[in-house]
Amino acid sequence: MTMPDTVLIPPPQLKCRALPAFDADKLDAVRGAFARADGCGLRQSWLPAPEPDFTPATVRVGWRGNSLLAFVELEDADIVTRATAHNQRMWELGDVLEIFLLPENSGGYVEFHVTPNNFRLQLRFPDTATLRRAQAENRFEHLLLPDGVFQSRAWVQAEDKKWFAFAEIPSAIVCGGDKPLAGRKWCFSFSRYDCVRGRSEPIVSSSSPHAQPDFHRREEWGTLIFI
Repeated sequence: MTMPDTVLIPPPQLKCRALPAFDADKLDAVRGAFARADGCGLRQSWLPAPEPDFTPATVRVGWRGNSLLAFVELEDADIVTRATAHNQRMWELGDVLEIFLLPENSGGYVEFHVTPNNFRLQLRFPDTATLRRAQAENRFEHLLLPDGVFQSRAWVQAEDKKWFAFAEIPSAIVCGGDKPLAGRKWCFSFSRYDCVRGRSEPIVSSSSPHAQPDFHRREEWGTLIFI
């Protein structure tokens, strides 16, 4: 049973602070850099209680230069993906982290994916009408961005039933220009598909307090405040 189509929990507001330099290829260095960064968890706000198979995830954010930096720790009882290349339909292929970013006072937004084996999907939606049309037609190829517009790393610790994702996202690909981040605000949402072999449907969750399991409900996204 789903909850009524109203938001009962306020969207998160995260202070995105400048981070020191670190080695993005090393998990311990990334984890250390984000140790005191603002963050939030992913949840299933559209349900009265989480599904029995739900596993938590935590996202932390910061910035450096003109790039948003995000680090996500995902608990996962069955880490699986069939992704074999960038810009595939990752949500149909297994476990995936999804990142949605919308600059303040903008109609268009980006959607980025990272899989446990570090393949990426990159999409840009100029407006909601284009998104809904693409969903209705089940066609997204014309909205793809070339791989490399953002960078990512992923680490799998199957013995601990966890995987981690790091993303470095230049402001230019989000805002359409290389604009300084300090003092700006972006709308954001982090979501995931957690697939379990033998289960017909993935377990989905989001940092946004969605009243329905629709990650594109922008009115429920949180706010990043770059300070």
